[in-house]
Amino acid sequence: QVQLVESGGGLVQAGGSLRLSCAASGRTFSSYAMGWFRQAPGEEREFVAAMPWSSGSTFYADSVKGRFTISRDNAKNTMYLQMNSLKPEDTAVYSCAARRGNSYSREWVRYDYWGQGTQVTVSS
Repeated sequence: QVQLVESGGGLVQAGGSLRLSCAASGRTFSSYAMGWFRQAPGEEREFVAAMPWSSGSTFYADSVKGRFTISRDNAKNTMYLQMNSLKPEDTAVYSCAARRGNSYSREWVRYDYWGQGTQVTVSS
């Protein structure tokens, strides 16, 4: 079993920054792809960013490219999402997810494990 726990959400003004963390336990993550997704009220869950655990490749949604950065600390089994230049439209519940295998996916249904989510609210 894999457990994922997010932290770091909160309320921030437009233009501000937040860093989300996703702490993983239960398995080593050398063969998992990891991703961040978000869901705003009344909207479908959408892809934000992802990375295979064993390489430095990163992938982003066009809406966050250049503003968000995904990274990980293998020693701590923790993944991060640095969010800069936040906009009100970034307001959502952000969840981290793990997918067996080392290829990432932009489709949330292809992920096997999920955290509980953390709320990010950006005020205008």
